[in-house]
Amino acid sequence: MAELILLADPTDIRVHTPGVSLSVTFDSIAALKSWLHLAGLNDPDMLTGEHDGTTTDGRPYRQMNAYPTWHGWEFYATATEYTDPVEPLDSSTADRLAALAVAR
Repeated sequence: MAELILLADPTDIRVHTPGVSLSVTFDSIAALKSWLHLAGLNDPDMLTGEHDGTTTDGRPYRQMNAYPTWHGWEFYATATEYTDPVEPLDSSTADRLAALAVAR
C-alpha cells in the first residue's frame, strides 16, 4: 500500500478509520489528479467533487476531493489551491519580520 500512496508525494497521510480508510492530502489539484491516474484509481464512477470557496479570513481557494477504493481500503483524498495571487513582501515589511525573528 505504501507504494500506492507515495506515487505522487502527498503532503499528509492520516488514518481516517483504523483498518478501513486513510486521508491523503496533496499540494495541488494537479498532484491529486496525477496520483489517481498513476495509481489507476481514476475510475469514471469514482465519487469526486470540486468547488470554490473562501477561507474565514477571505482568501479564495479551489478544492478537489476524491474518494477512491483500493482492495477494500477507502481513501479520502483532497487538494486545496489558493487562487489569490501571493503578493511579494515589500522591503520594510521583510525587514520588520527579520528583526522579529532575530529578537526571539
